[in-house]
Amino acid sequence: MIELVWFGFFALFLGLLILDLSVLHRESTALSVPQALFWTAVWVAVAMSYAGVIYGLYEYRWLGFQPGPGVADGTDAVIQYVTGYLLEWSLSVDNIFVIALIFAYLKIPAQYQYRVLFWGIVGAIVLRGMMIAAGTTLLHHFDWMFYVFGAILLLSALRMLRGGEDAHNVGDSFPARLVRRFVPVTPELERARFFVRRDGRLYATPLFVALVMVELTDVVFAVDSIPAILAVTRDPFLVFTSNAFAILGLRSLYFAVAGLMAMFRYLRYSLVLILAFVGVKMLLVGQFHVPNLVSLGIILGTLVAGILASVWATRRDAANGGPGPAA
Repeated sequence: MIELVWFGFFALFLGLLILDLSVLHRESTALSVPQALFWTAVWVAVAMSYAGVIYGLYEYRWLGFQPGPGVADGTDAVIQYVTGYLLEWSLSVDNIFVIALIFAYLKIPAQYQYRVLFWGIVGAIVLRGMMIAAGTTLLHHFDWMFYVFGAILLLSALRMLRGGEDAHNVGDSFPARLVRRFVPVTPELERARFFVRRDGRLYATPLFVALVMVELTDVVFAVDSIPAILAVTRDPFLVFTSNAFAILGLRSLYFAVAGLMAMFRYLRYSLVLILAFVGVKMLLVGQFHVPNLVSLGIILGTLVAGILASVWATRRDAANGGPGPAA
């Protein structure tokens, strides 16, 4: 009956996605920071509420559900699920910085960013599902892939620590060149349209270029985040559900972080530490096991420390009459 459990989750998730993308925010408009914070809190609450379903499935075997590898009981499953969710949620913040940079470079107005994020989230769910399936299969058949994934995470931490030295060249990136190779691109936006026809010829708009860049950016970040969550749990259901709920709130989180970006100057360093910690954990998987509860505490504590340090620095600058952090 495990198929029924998966079907039930997909039905629930699809319903929530439609509710968010097509009902609650039907109009293509930007969210204000208070609205974005409110909806971010709503989706975090929804994700945490699903932990009750996780507990029932793994503790009482609802619908005959059979746990995956490395899950002892319902409590252990909930810890792994929450740890994975917080990990994916925190790592998505760096993705948001890059998305904001893409929108700024291509001069995408806030009222049209909503449409790009709409389709970007749909594509991210499909792409990550494929990458999760590939990652769990590799780990199941080749244990040495833990060391490969651990090395990827450490390299990702070093890359993130170096910062965005290529930030100003985003318009010359591979996605932008790829679109221009196959379809001519209009120099200006055509309202919220991805494609237009002129003199019988199909043209892509800068909005479509932004969508392609957002999708491929998510793939790049998934190369970091999928190995990271596979270090937390190898259970396919826990990996996918935690990832899916993290993506569900990505759009609201984008508008919240984009609006408060200047306050989170030290959050990047928290993400570097999280990636480095998980990478080391994977490299030491054969010699030392870090309890899941300890991992959860380290990830949550590091994330909160980065936010609090950023807020404190912003208030200190304001009190000293300084210019504050650069946006």
